[in-house]
Amino acid sequence: MSRAQISQDIINTCLKMSAMGLNQGTSGNISVRFENGMLITPTSVPYEDLRPDDIVYVDMNGAAEPGKNPSSEWRFHLDILKSKPEENVVLHNHAISATAVAVMNKEIPAIHYMVAAAGGNVIPCAPYATYGTQQLSEYAVNALQGYKATLLQHHGMITTAKTLEKALWLAQEVEVLAKLYLTILPIMDPAPILSDAQIDEVLIKFHGYGLSDTH
Repeated sequence: MSRAQISQDIINTCLKMSAMGLNQGTSGNISVRFENGMLITPTSVPYEDLRPDDIVYVDMNGAAEPGKNPSSEWRFHLDILKSKPEENVVLHNHAISATAVAVMNKEIPAIHYMVAAAGGNVIPCAPYATYGTQQLSEYAVNALQGYKATLLQHHGMITTAKTLEKALWLAQEVEVLAKLYLTILPIMDPAPILSDAQIDEVLIKFHGYGLSDTH
């Protein structure tokens, strides 16, 4: 696929993310593996104003193409792609419910079998670090070991996937789980959860479940 088409697909996904209520304003960012690096949304540009030429190429050494400013979060995008060669997309947003759980520094436990969509029996929460820093990148990479999604304390969420469509699908699932968790907590804390054995059974059944990687 051409750079122009991937760039347009990134923009379309950004617009869908906002339309779904998963993001606000100029917050959030998306990257896609491309050649020896990645294409990533620029900093401080509203999604509705983005054009394919605005999408920034950053090489695997962290060098952005001249004259363009990548998202302030480019470090964790690049480091996650380096650490997950099986994935091609990193999606970050500030979805309200997921961020609320992250503010409490809680992981989302196995309150529902869809937690397994992120690869395990929880949606982890990475420790807080200032946005755009190498420390935040390291925390995010560590939290995502063995998982496809993580919360970021006092910040938001990250999802990873082979395709833009699947990364967005997973982000919506994480937000739904976070909203469900927030609904349960005032009634019962700690919330009742599925056992590891029950989640392991779901993980086996999840092969081929949800959006396929070809979409």
